[in-house]
Amino acid sequence: MGRDANIPVEIRGNARRANSAKQQSVLSAAAGVFCREGFSGACIDNIAEEANVSRQTIYNHYREKETLFVAVVEDILARADTALSSIVASFPERPDDMAVDLTAFATRLARNCLYSHDGMFLRKLLQSEGDRYPNLFDAWRKQAPGAPAAAISSLFSRLKAQGQLDIDDVALAARQFLALVNVDLQTTALFGGRSTEEEIEAAAGNAVRTFLRAYPPIAMRP
Repeated sequence: MGRDANIPVEIRGNARRANSAKQQSVLSAAAGVFCREGFSGACIDNIAEEANVSRQTIYNHYREKETLFVAVVEDILARADTALSSIVASFPERPDDMAVDLTAFATRLARNCLYSHDGMFLRKLLQSEGDRYPNLFDAWRKQAPGAPAAAISSLFSRLKAQGQLDIDDVALAARQFLALVNVDLQTTALFGGRSTEEEIEAAAGNAVRTFLRAYPPIAMRP
């Protein structure tokens, strides 16, 4: 029988929730410190202070700073994957107006995924630490670079099969769509700035207008 067998289920559940909340607090604090100080400049003591936990608590969970950094990256990637899936799922099954619906989709993609707080954090860390500590970004290399294009490609495959978009190569079209969404926003992000909602909406509109000239919508058959 396990050592927790005699502990009431409710107490065990509360303990697990408290532990999970503590770990999330550590990850959030670590993300902020890593973003400000970089990997080499980040200090476990500062992370512990911001998370309101002891230094030993962090070492109990993550053993060393490298493990904590990797956990932060994996946590952000998990949230980014959830956000991306939600954004793609939000596209209408049968769009009434392709230009309007694609523009709304591109806006959500930029705001909540590509240029969200998490997206900006990863971009900054990759720029500052990717060359010096490439092993810390193994999870990112395995999962993140192609994820948006793959998700958009899946959406475009559906729209093509429904006879709504004239696309020969959906993978190429997805990469081009992403490039068009990024083109007006990436310079601001490169220098650490955040685009306004108006700038994101304008970038989405410009991207979709250009995209639909290359891949025009097809009138839906009755």
